[in-house]
Amino acid sequence: MTEADKMHNQSLYNPGDPAIAAVQVECLEKLYDYNHTRPSEAARRTALLEAMFADIGKDCYLEPPFHSNFGGHHVHLGDGVYANFNLTLVDDTHITIGSRTMIGPNVTIATAGHPILPELRARGLQYNAPVFIGENCWLGAGVIVLPGVTIGDNVVIGAGSVVTHDLPSNVVAFGDPCKIARPINDHDRDFYFKNHRIDPAMLN
Repeated sequence: MTEADKMHNQSLYNPGDPAIAAVQVECLEKLYDYNHTRPSEAARRTALLEAMFADIGKDCYLEPPFHSNFGGHHVHLGDGVYANFNLTLVDDTHITIGSRTMIGPNVTIATAGHPILPELRARGLQYNAPVFIGENCWLGAGVIVLPGVTIGDNVVIGAGSVVTHDLPSNVVAFGDPCKIARPINDHDRDFYFKNHRIDPAMLN
């Protein structure tokens, strides 16, 4: 088994392996190009994202600057995913984000971890665990999602939360560590923000 194989099965491996480093540099060159596009170069941005990501659906938009260990090489996006400024994807293994999910500024989604035992860390070893985020979620500004986490569909995560464990579908969650506050409920069908009512016609 190669060091590159170990990246995707939660084994300890050497991230400085020359074969891994060569792929990473190639990916980061594309990321550099993306982050240096002009706002008017929408078609070029789209083409670069299609070249950078493992899978990317229609109408996805990532506001530069975008940061990523492998430039999206291990990232799978559905349709209509939106990410605001300074999204950081530690994509040493696979990150999957479902369609119509929205990501606020300064969000970090990490797959890489390092062993607690000092002797292993001193050798530069790490392990990776994939992250899965469902469809139609909203991650508020500054959210951090840790390795191995799965988040269901329609989940709203409050700003500044640190997501350390799985979250089921259809909940509002926040905090450090992030915990479920409540399910999405009938109140949310009447009010979209504080005392601001939803026009019922918008639900038809």
